[in-house]
Amino acid sequence: MIRISKFIIPKRFVGLAIWPFIFLRHKKHLGNEALINHERIHLKQQKELLVIFFFIWYGLEYLLRFIQYKNRFIAYQNISFEREAYSNERNLNYLKNRKHYSFLSYLKTKKD
Repeated sequence: MIRISKFIIPKRFVGLAIWPFIFLRHKKHLGNEALINHERIHLKQQKELLVIFFFIWYGLEYLLRFIQYKNRFIAYQNISFEREAYSNERNLNYLKNRKHYSFLSYLKTKKD
């Protein structure tokens, strides 16, 4: 279910997934298939980790990546959940073929 709310979305972001909803900053983003698919990948990840464990893992991994890179944006980009979502957001069939816990294969740090 997609909702429009510019108040829930952090600055510099246009979408956010909180199971079972996808929140978008503006209606104009409803036509962005890659963005919607990116957020649907996050919904699948959240469902696999029973939602609460997704957010705990996400926060801990962000902190570890921030310590590693000392840069908020680079830390965010290297979270395994984000790496999976960004790598596959343009593949609109990805969720049909995605294996359970696929984000685990994105845990390995990218080469700088």
